[in-house]
Amino acid sequence: MPGYEGIWPVAPTPFHPDGAIDTEGMRRVLDCMIDQGSTGICILANFSEQFLLSDDERETLARLSLEHVAGRVPVIVTISHFATAIAVSRAQRARDLGAAAVMMMPPYHGALMRGTAEQTFEQFRAVGEVGIPIMVQDAPLSGVDLPVALLVRMAREIEMVKLFKIECPQAAAKLRALIAEGGDAIEAPMDGEEAITLLADLDAGATGSMTSASIVDQIRPVLDLWAAGDRAGATDAYARVLPFVNHENRQAGFRAAKVLMKEGGVIASEYCRHPIAPLHPATRAMTVELARRLDPLVLRWGN
Repeated sequence: MPGYEGIWPVAPTPFHPDGAIDTEGMRRVLDCMIDQGSTGICILANFSEQFLLSDDERETLARLSLEHVAGRVPVIVTISHFATAIAVSRAQRARDLGAAAVMMMPPYHGALMRGTAEQTFEQFRAVGEVGIPIMVQDAPLSGVDLPVALLVRMAREIEMVKLFKIECPQAAAKLRALIAEGGDAIEAPMDGEEAITLLADLDAGATGSMTSASIVDQIRPVLDLWAAGDRAGATDAYARVLPFVNHENRQAGFRAAKVLMKEGGVIASEYCRHPIAPLHPATRAMTVELARRLDPLVLRWGN
């Protein structure tokens, strides 16, 4: 895997208006993301609506995505599950299909069933035995606390734990502590949550970002400028995209990318499966308005 820096957006899952998966639309989503300048792509994540997909659909999408991308960029497959045996099985399947890495949250189910620190370590260790690099997703959705000491232990004792997507509250402070305490064991500290804290996270030592697929080509310059040592240029570039990033993160969520891809002719429908409601028309209109000010490729790609 050629380094972990850069931008690794999450691919949305397109559906037909009747709720069926749009497989041709999925191929177009992946092509658009590559054309946007994605360093790599993550599939089957929360912003892919993974919680609305059946196991058979996950298999279909994983196979389709990896075959269609065909090595043009590395692909990370999300494998989170409460059951360790299922997480291991998903990791094996991702490895066999040619994924570059897997991403997983700690074990949780609902609000009350959460893995302890030791259970979390054991699950990641079991997946590590599959022999594919692992990204630890430290996200509020799981409700599981992942202290820096636990993350450092995982990095030092589980060979395949290499990437860390930190998108918890005070992400920059946690990234800074993780890097300071973990040293060389922390190979790829990365930013998430739609880049809402990207500038602070880069300052804390993040090497990359896992954003949505909305405006990849507009966010990538922030990372490129920062990597080149141009803090002022990166700050200006971030200030330019921040109104959209804030709106996506706080108002539209994963529906934003599908709205823009529908507007740009990438996909035919922005449908999200029930119980996800469509965006309010005013929220949708502002999503498009703020994006148009940036002239992102996604709004021109299919038109």
